[in-house]
Amino acid sequence: MAGSPTARRRRLSIELKKLRERSALTCAQVGQALDWSGSKVNRMETGSGRVQPSDVDALCRFYGTSDELREFLKSLAREAKTRGWWQVHGAGVPEWFNIYIGLEQDASTLRQYQCELLPGLMQTEAYARELHAAGAHLSSEDIDRAVRVRLERQEMLTRPDPPEAWFVVNEGAVRNVIGDRELMREQLERVLASAALPNVTLQVLPFDSGTYPATGSFTMLGFPAPEDPDLVYRDGITDAVYLEGEHHVREYTRAFDGLRAAALSPQRSARLVESVVKEYAK
Repeated sequence: MAGSPTARRRRLSIELKKLRERSALTCAQVGQALDWSGSKVNRMETGSGRVQPSDVDALCRFYGTSDELREFLKSLAREAKTRGWWQVHGAGVPEWFNIYIGLEQDASTLRQYQCELLPGLMQTEAYARELHAAGAHLSSEDIDRAVRVRLERQEMLTRPDPPEAWFVVNEGAVRNVIGDRELMREQLERVLASAALPNVTLQVLPFDSGTYPATGSFTMLGFPAPEDPDLVYRDGITDAVYLEGEHHVREYTRAFDGLRAAALSPQRSARLVESVVKEYAK
């Protein structure tokens, strides 16, 4: 069973939708049979609201599932109510990003392209703090919380069962000075240390790489259970987009493969980062 509350909620919604589709019924038809609204059934299938174990029980009995499956789905509903470690930090982590962290914690593969900033999973405390401080709406307490969450997230790369992480970073993110040159020297040394981990691959997309297939940063998450499909995540200043359809995943996979092909090899990427570190050390 997936580990985080977010992943459990996602798995539950996927399974409930599969049960309805196998029954060849619409949300409205299921709702009418159970004296619910069709929108309630839809919310349960999209994970846009809390799902009560009693409602799951009613759905499973209506669909005629096995007792084993019914109890499994009810346990997902119960455990989806628990709070993840990152949710105790309040306003330091916006709700839409809470969802991403929960999914990230359960990912077995992570593919990310960054066009402006260095990956959050590689950032030093000082670099992360500079980025969060640029958001004038955050209080000092919220900045502290946000930075703490970012640093705790990084532990996933060194845990006993880490995800396979592949990062493609635009050269502009390597050379863009956040804070000052000393801060950037330390930051790039952290990038090199992270890239040296056996489960991490880093490639730099150089300025002279020509045309490449991407229009902004994105992350692709893959999960160990075949029942949990890959998804694409893109965020902005105030919200985020989660894309799960096969077409979206296929096109972003193709784009990421194109970025990898256009980028420097991991060895040449490390040498480029090392050369910038030397520049900042002067």
